[in-house]
Amino acid sequence: MQQIFAVTVPFFALVLFGYLAARQQVLPESAIPGLNAFVLYFALPAMLFRFGRTTPLGELLNPVVLGVYALVALVIVFGTVWFTRSARVNLKDAAFGALVAAFPNSGFMGVPLLATLLGPAAAGPVISTMLTDMVLTSSLCIALAQAHEASGQGARAAAWKALRGAASNPLPWAIAAGAAVGAAGLEFPRPVDVIVRMLADAATPVALFTIGAVLWRAGQHAHSRTPVALYLPVALVKLLLHPALVWALGRAAQAAGLPLTGGQLTALTLAAALPSASNVSMLAERYGADNGRVARIIMSSTLLAFGSFSLAAWWMGAR
Repeated sequence: MQQIFAVTVPFFALVLFGYLAARQQVLPESAIPGLNAFVLYFALPAMLFRFGRTTPLGELLNPVVLGVYALVALVIVFGTVWFTRSARVNLKDAAFGALVAAFPNSGFMGVPLLATLLGPAAAGPVISTMLTDMVLTSSLCIALAQAHEASGQGARAAAWKALRGAASNPLPWAIAAGAAVGAAGLEFPRPVDVIVRMLADAATPVALFTIGAVLWRAGQHAHSRTPVALYLPVALVKLLLHPALVWALGRAAQAAGLPLTGGQLTALTLAAALPSASNVSMLAERYGADNGRVARIIMSSTLLAFGSFSLAAWWMGAR
């Protein structure tokens, strides 16, 4: 367990530093969008480009890995919507709650954390989860969120809009570009390679710091004060049920003889055990959902994940 904490403590500490810096105004609130943009459009794409370049295409698009993770994502989304929808939580709010229950912080936290814990081989399965969440999970939840305001045609238009939003995300394109360059065996001139490496090396600390700042900002801009009963159960679904279902379905796939290695299953399970993606609060605000509830789900999942993720990593035998 000490070996696990030696890895997880620095990662979660940087998130805490970002939160405290924003709270104490050492980092002005006006600077947070710029910091987020640097990570999203420069540092993180460079890091994912490097992983895509060095990871075989078959590992990035492994159909068994994608199938296991996508099926569990669908179960979590529809199950969370059904479980949480009530007189106080409409379909839009239930859909965004389902998104934070099924969408881990794989990009900003998961890829560097799991690569450190499990080695570079974990990058392929974790990138597969990112592609699934950016294309399938987020598009489905946004379409569900708008379905109660629209006819069937409107819901289809919402789904198409969500897919276009996923296509404008630079992260999948960085992965695809890296995979294409790696498959072609291309080599960059040394200055270009140094630039990519410098940006990629900045991704992990700046992304973790940004998570903390974004969490503080989400709390400041929350439009409502949500009772604990409306957000804590969803955070527990994210941290406990999501990884448990991924592990159970993965073991079932292995028992059925499907080609899923122990290392791939460990990476998938620990990716699902990550806290909720911090950028969902901004999506909820953009679409007029209860971003206060979403922000509290993300915050509580991040706080609790330090213990739950560390225990999951220890139980899965990560070193």
